[in-house]
Amino acid sequence: MFDSPLSASAYEVLGVAPGVSEEELRRAYRLRLRQTHPDTGGDAALFIQVQRAWELVGTTDGRAAYDRRSGVTAATGSGADWSGWRPPTARADTRPKARVHGHPGGWRRERYLVLIREWAGRGVDVPDPYDPALVRGAPRDLRRLLADALAEEATARTVTDLGIGFTVWHDVATGADPEDKLDHVILSPSGLYGVMSEDFGGVVGFRRGEITGPSLGHRAPVTSLLARMRSVSRAAKVRFGGAIVVLPDDDLSQPVTPLGSIRGVPVVVVRRSALAMVLRQGVTGARPVGGNELFDVRTRLQHSIRFV
Repeated sequence: MFDSPLSASAYEVLGVAPGVSEEELRRAYRLRLRQTHPDTGGDAALFIQVQRAWELVGTTDGRAAYDRRSGVTAATGSGADWSGWRPPTARADTRPKARVHGHPGGWRRERYLVLIREWAGRGVDVPDPYDPALVRGAPRDLRRLLADALAEEATARTVTDLGIGFTVWHDVATGADPEDKLDHVILSPSGLYGVMSEDFGGVVGFRRGEITGPSLGHRAPVTSLLARMRSVSRAAKVRFGGAIVVLPDDDLSQPVTPLGSIRGVPVVVVRRSALAMVLRQGVTGARPVGGNELFDVRTRLQHSIRFV
């Protein structure tokens, strides 16, 4: 939650400045608990965020470590204790992996690096484009690029670990504009899914089959996802069984939220931690793909998919 470039800091969730005393911090925590408690009309997801914020800054040692990671105070040493926004390093793992094509989050991360250097450097090299203080001070559009890249990479790690029964294509082009891309196409025995990995930087709600929230503005993510899926479906002559939107755990009040069938496609919004379960069990209403059909669908996608 608080590792997201878009999310509020632990102090912002508690409604205090970073330099407040321990007693003021504790009073703010108790007040926010009362304000957000579901039994008194509060929002369950916000209530969880308040508890998580206190876990991070509620002790002297925890607060000091959080301040260093988030750029509130200067970090010492090599900065090795902060790596959440840098590209993940390869892991030594011999377990069978999913078939993977494309570069998850690649376009957005590269775009972020270009723009953050233009914004911060003004012709001068930026030593660390992932420095927490630099990222937190950047314009929201830049932080959103990095947040979405991180979200796509997290989904990719989850799917890769599901094994050889799964095939995934990342950063799939669906139009002339790279922004109009399908984050992931996932083929599994439980179905063929179009997947959007997002981070809106806050708790979301739902209305008439669409995701809503103060940070979304006029964006309609479900509508965009389905449109991009139709583009891939027409090009490959395949039929998607379901659509999945993956969001950070703390932005949803429950692990899986079905939005119903939209234009014949079942749509669900899932917490990041619940994605593996949903892909293994399948989206309710999605048609399973198996046997010769799975091979045929994989071949059609492989021959038609382009990457941004």
